[in-house]
Amino acid sequence: MRTLVALVTGASRGIGRVIAEQLAARDVRVALHYRRNSVAAAAALAALPGTGHAAYAADLADPEAVTRLWHDVNEQQGAVDILINNAGIYTLHPPLTTPLADWHAAWAETLATNLIGPANLSVLAAQAMSARAEVVDPAFGRGRIVNISSRGAFRGEPDAPAYGASKAGLNAMSQSLAKALAPREIYVYCIAPGWVETEMAHEHLAGPEGAAILAQHPLGRVNRSDEIAHTAVYCALAAPAAMTGGVIDVNGASYLRS
Repeated sequence: MRTLVALVTGASRGIGRVIAEQLAARDVRVALHYRRNSVAAAAALAALPGTGHAAYAADLADPEAVTRLWHDVNEQQGAVDILINNAGIYTLHPPLTTPLADWHAAWAETLATNLIGPANLSVLAAQAMSARAEVVDPAFGRGRIVNISSRGAFRGEPDAPAYGASKAGLNAMSQSLAKALAPREIYVYCIAPGWVETEMAHEHLAGPEGAAILAQHPLGRVNRSDEIAHTAVYCALAAPAAMTGGVIDVNGASYLRS
């Protein structure tokens, strides 16, 4: 099978960076997306094993920027085989104390970044992958989309309800796309982590609520980035077609749903 190309959003740090590293270690050519932090992106790019990788800046809340990102990656890196929608934001906006203007802004920015951006990238990927004359590989299909959701889609996010809603929407979008794209051998997977030890989560884990967060986890620790990344890479490369449409919990039994 030829060298696969993956676009990983939000890959300058955290889970996305580890996903990019694990894919590159498996000889996948990585397009590493970041929003603004060019220093972190350069460091992440330099850490990738292998050659041919590149970094791309784009604001996923801007539909035109998303389209440019997609076309730039495909023109410069080759046809994208794997899209991993990892980028996301988490903004506190408790419903009883947030001024209305801030409430509006939190919802608009969160949905634009966490849901609409991935939706726009996914449809570009779906149409491009579907247009291919042949499958990349019989087991792999024509392409794969992996979306990083959250247990907050099920458990609720009382201090950041737009985040929970955006991830619930991402789950539903993933399942809708899975049904629409399966006949064209394009497979869609969704991963719902719990708390993960990342830079974004560190402030919460080290703060006053840290003990309460840790108490939710029977493992005695929160999840590691490499555990989420390993699951994402499995879905991107090796998960069977029969798993398409699945929302996979990776939260250390911190939240169990029926």
